[in-house]
Amino acid sequence: MNKLLQRTAIAALSLAFAGEALATEWNVSLWGKRRAFTEHVEKLAELVSEKTGGEFTLNISYGGLSKNRENLDGISIGAFEMAQFCAGYHRDKNPSITVLELPFLGVSSLEQEREISQALYQQPAVQEDLARWNATLLMPSPLPQYNIVGVGDAPTTLAAYEGLSVRATGGIGKAMEAVGAVPTSMSATEVRQAMDSGVVKAVSFAPHAHMSFGTIENAKWWTTNLNPGTVNCPVVANTDALNDLSDAHRAALLGSIDEALDHYIATYNGATMDAWGPALDERGIERVTYSDSELAAFKDKVAGPAAAAWVADNTAKGLPAQELLDFVSGMISSGS
Repeated sequence: MNKLLQRTAIAALSLAFAGEALATEWNVSLWGKRRAFTEHVEKLAELVSEKTGGEFTLNISYGGLSKNRENLDGISIGAFEMAQFCAGYHRDKNPSITVLELPFLGVSSLEQEREISQALYQQPAVQEDLARWNATLLMPSPLPQYNIVGVGDAPTTLAAYEGLSVRATGGIGKAMEAVGAVPTSMSATEVRQAMDSGVVKAVSFAPHAHMSFGTIENAKWWTTNLNPGTVNCPVVANTDALNDLSDAHRAALLGSIDEALDHYIATYNGATMDAWGPALDERGIERVTYSDSELAAFKDKVAGPAAAAWVADNTAKGLPAQELLDFVSGMISSGS
């Protein structure tokens, strides 16, 4: 009887340890606070937990694991298993995806931004580029065209940007430089303080970020249709951690991405944009709209030279840059 009880106890302990071994926790490094920009990650965590009966959990941290400009570095050394970052924060680290940050590409919707990003992420040269950081691209964070809020006199013509200090990253920074502005690259979490202290007089963001990071609190004006471009901010996984998942957990994660992105886009196009107009009205922020002729001249001055420079710079780095640009441009022109 004693031997039977011992065997039963050992079997019970073995089952307990086996159950514990099945549990998987991933740490996820984001920044700021929960907002439209992070809703797909939040939804992904919810779906993964549901599909695995709580055996696989994503522990989301807003700034507690890393600085946003260091998330890709953290992924590379396995400091955490998943992270979000923006390509323009460190163009040299992820040059292949900065093609999506070129000014005036002509992407017209979040849905199109999602489709093109996901297709680009599957290109071998892009995957090899991110593999240098032991990173696997999971999903984009589709954003609308950026526009600018600022203090002081509103730049009612493009010529009025001459000398204006503007927080603008990536291709948007190049576009602003072309009209005489002085672009400054800084992370989203630094922007409000820089604006309040006068380091910058204007900030380029998508609407959700203007609301989340407080740039509209003291702003006097907002450009409605400058639309110089957007940024590309993927969510990545540490490749080793992804490969180490059980088949069931990996299927739960990868099989939830489309639903998470559907939720993200519905939230952004719905609640976020519904709140934007009233937020401007409540603060008495002037809307600045440019003429079609000014915008056409702006695009002609910026788009071609920026694309040519991007191809030249990244071809020199060994990337098939023209091929990547043609791939993206082809999807846009075909209406994908």
